Amino acid sequence: MECDRKDAKKLLEQQNAKIRERMSKIKHKIAILSGKGGVGKSTVTANLAVGLSLLNKKVGVLDGDIHGPNIPKILGANGEPMVAGDAILPIEVSGIKTISISYLLPDEATPVIWRGPRVSGAIRQFLADVAWGELDYLLIDTPPGTGDVQLTIMQSIPNIDGAIIVTTPDEISLLDVKKSISMCKMLNIPIIGIIENMSGFVCPYCNKEIDIFGKGAGEKIAKELGLRFLGRIPLDAKAREAQEKGKPMVLIDCRAGEAFKEIVNKIVEIVENK
Repeated sequence: MECDRKDAKKLLEQQNAKIRERMSKIKHKIAILSGKGGVGKSTVTANLAVGLSLLNKKVGVLDGDIHGPNIPKILGANGEPMVAGDAILPIEVSGIKTISISYLLPDEATPVIWRGPRVSGAIRQFLADVAWGELDYLLIDTPPGTGDVQLTIMQSIPNIDGAIIVTTPDEISLLDVKKSISMCKMLNIPIIGIIENMSGFVCPYCNKEIDIFGKGAGEKIAKELGLRFLGRIPLDAKAREAQEKGKPMVLIDCRAGEAFKEIVNKIVEIVENK
């Protein structure tokens, strides 16, 4: 038993060393969080990545939502990662490097039925073994909530720049947002800001915005807690249709795309001038 513990400790130290080496080549590491599911966190992550690439930034996206990996679908990426030596080569789409458990599944309908320790192990393997190379930004799309995976990401990535928290504009979602905020504070992870997604619906007929889910709850909690409010992303039918075909909305001439571009500029200013 003592030998087993020593071997396990040695393997953990080796993996930690590999993670430090990989992450040392990445200038900025940002986790995208949400207190609950259904707020469009993966959509936000993918569009922020594309927005950063439009500014000529070298970008990578780690899809940390093992049970619901949607990043490849949103970015229009597919394929199977190649292995070179002891490294996994990420799938690249439109200049963005990506890794996701989705690439390793036989089809989109195959579920990942894993317990927490195995999920956390997969995340650490992505961090240690994926050859990201030199990047300006690595965005980590985390699953909703404040569990094992979020803790693994926050504690495994050295010098993480901080977290961006995604919410919807209704008051109920703020109950879960507060949990994500509290988790970051407990782990001493800086909060870059809050994004309010699904903030109003752009009518395709009259082009007016209708506040289906309300508006302003994200900005309200940001003010209450002394955090930055990064901006609002409206629902846009035109953008949704394009995104379902693998074209992120930031590439579309629409209000949602313009909102993302403004938010990306704010993030770059905050992160690179801190």
